[in-house]
Amino acid sequence: MTEILWILGRFKLIDAFDILLVAALFYALLKLIRGTQAVQLLRGVFIVVLLTVLLSSVLRLTAFNWLLNNTLPALLVTVPVIFQPELRKALERLGRAGGFIDRPMREASANRAIIQVARACRLLSEAKHGGLIVLERNTGLQDYVDTGVKINSDVSSELLQTIFFPNTPLHDGAVIVREDQIVAAAALLPLGSPQATERHIGTRHRAAIGITEQTDAIAVVVSEETGTISVAQSGRMVRHLDENRLRSILQRLYQPEQPDIGGWLHVRSRQSVGDTSNKEAGR
Repeated sequence: MTEILWILGRFKLIDAFDILLVAALFYALLKLIRGTQAVQLLRGVFIVVLLTVLLSSVLRLTAFNWLLNNTLPALLVTVPVIFQPELRKALERLGRAGGFIDRPMREASANRAIIQVARACRLLSEAKHGGLIVLERNTGLQDYVDTGVKINSDVSSELLQTIFFPNTPLHDGAVIVREDQIVAAAALLPLGSPQATERHIGTRHRAAIGITEQTDAIAVVVSEETGTISVAQSGRMVRHLDENRLRSILQRLYQPEQPDIGGWLHVRSRQSVGDTSNKEAGR
């Protein structure tokens, strides 16, 4: 008790500010990487550092300590390379005056993208042109963007229809949308696991389910055979949508910092799957 009172006696207002500042920095870092693949990487780095400290301090291994001291500079260079997408995203947010200040702007961007995507899907459906559009949320999709052709253009219904026009160079693969920008076309996506999908569905639908199983992205699919519009999220799919229903779903799912409503989507998907024939699944 005497030691505790001695510590409290030396505690000043500047110390409280110091602690709060460090806590705020850690909170901002964790909030930035939440929902991204960097979480697993950070967990792995933490485990490696913890084991290294325990081995070097407890066992006092001379050769191991020498190796650690000589590889530490290389590790300091490697970590920024591994976390490059997340660091870039953080700096971009900082340049836009922070994630909290730019929320209205991001909401407006999301609304513009939703309107254009819903309109494009309706027109693609009427023409029976297949399409696959992936909307990026918290989990970065840069790995998949790199597999496609960079576009970096505003989302527009006309551009989406042009990309997915049959037999054009970019109509195969997925379009990836980030906020209100088409960042890539003809991107390659992972296919959904067989146990999570019906056997009769086509490649586009399997890819939509696959990307939503591995990330928190939203995938919109237009069937090339029937023109059916579908939405996938968290590995589940809702089908037989029109423009208004698609826009309503995207407004609930794609808005910044919206809670996950996968349970609602799961209920809708169970209702829709029963009404879908093998032909309506499409490619």
